[in-house]
Parts: sequence; structure tokens; C-alpha cells
Amino acid sequence: METTLLLLKPDTLHRALSGRILARFEDKGLQIVGLRMLRMDAELAAQHYADHTEKPFYDGLVKFMTSSPIVAVALRGPQAIEIVRKLMGSTFGPDAEPGSIRGDFSCTKTYNLVHGSDSTASAERELGIFFPNGLEEWEPTAARWTQDEK
Repeated sequence: METTLLLLKPDTLHRALSGRILARFEDKGLQIVGLRMLRMDAELAAQHYADHTEKPFYDGLVKFMTSSPIVAVALRGPQAIEIVRKLMGSTFGPDAEPGSIRGDFSCTKTYNLVHGSDSTASAERELGIFFPNGLEEWEPTAARWTQDEK
């Protein structure tokens, strides 16, 4: 069982796609164990995007991510990291396959709607940043229908 971070970026909220995008993960069978709307400030952006500080796109990324609220979501399920990454699609909208979130809703390289952790280590680090008080532990009744038996 894995837990991963999903961020609904400012463009998702401005385009009123939050519910439709979040529903895709629930429809797939992933469990929401954390949900938080917040305004990312420069300090939080620097912490989250620490690996990108020297890249040429960093300043624009911080400006974009701090421009409006975002929604942080913790999702849990078997192979959650891989499933979230597949549902999101390729990083750039024009390259993303139809049927993926970016393939269906993004046609730019700049505004790609969502962020998802790319590894177990990233998920642990990022979840700690956005959910410092921990996650909600609960067993959904549908789990027996969306997960293989243990």
C-alpha cells in the first residue's frame, strides 16, 4: 500500500476542474487520506521545489504556484504513485495521451494542472511538507472491491 501527494495547481482551480480531476483518482479506487486547500508562499515553494532552484524555469514556477490557492491531496492505494503518474499523463499537455488528465485538459507546457510525487522517497518528503500533522487513517468499505486480497 502506497500513499502519494497530488497537487491541484492554480490553473486547475481557475478552470473549475478540481472536482472532475479528483473524481478520476477516486473512480480508479484510490483513497483520499488528506485534503487541504492552501495558498503556497515563496518559502513553501522553495521547500517543495528545492531540486529545481538552479533551473531556468524556477522563478516562473514559483510565481505561478504562489499566484492562487492550490489543493494538496494525499492518495492511498496499491501502486498509488504509479497509478497517479499514469492518470496525470506526460508532463507537457501537448505530449500527453488522450484519456490522461493532461491529455484531456492541457494544451500547454506551462499550465499542466497537477503535480504528483515521482517516487516513494519524494512522496514521503512531499507529504511531510503539505501534511505535517499526518494523514487520516480509515478503511473505506469499497476497499474490498478496489484492492486485491492480502
